[in-house]
Amino acid sequence: MSLPHALLTSIAEKPCSGYDLARRFDKSIGYFWHATHQQIYRELGRMEAQGWVISTEVEGGRAGKKLIAILPAGRDELRRWASESSAPMRLRDDMMVKLRADAAIGPLGLAEEFERRLQLHEQELQTYKEIEKRDFSEAKLSHEQQLRYLILKAGITFEESRVQWTKEALRILKDGAEAK
Repeated sequence: MSLPHALLTSIAEKPCSGYDLARRFDKSIGYFWHATHQQIYRELGRMEAQGWVISTEVEGGRAGKKLIAILPAGRDELRRWASESSAPMRLRDDMMVKLRADAAIGPLGLAEEFERRLQLHEQELQTYKEIEKRDFSEAKLSHEQQLRYLILKAGITFEESRVQWTKEALRILKDGAEAK
């Protein structure tokens, strides 16, 4: 996925200022596609130069505040990009290589890092569960809400599996350390 398409999606959902876009991005798309605020602003400039978005001064707002909206060319680009097929992403985690190294050369003391990661996955899972309770507890969801909930459920499933896998890895690492 490319950052411009993630930003176009967010702007298509709701025109906003660059600052608001960066904050919204952190709280939504940012859960599965990371970008710094600097990257977002830089990309917005490129997108405007390509005619995908337009920024207009906000009257009565602070000096220099601009509202960014998607243009027809931006919608066309988003449709073009979304229609392309793409391969699912493969797992790319340096911890897998570290586990292979542990298997190859002996205990490397990875348990502490796995404990830390377990906490992070449990925290992320808790965050997703709170979003689920807050935003998707009503019985009847619109089509748009169902799609957003589907994305959230993918995050929940991912974190649940990572918690389970990390616990198993910890058990194996600790059993191996005791056997030595």
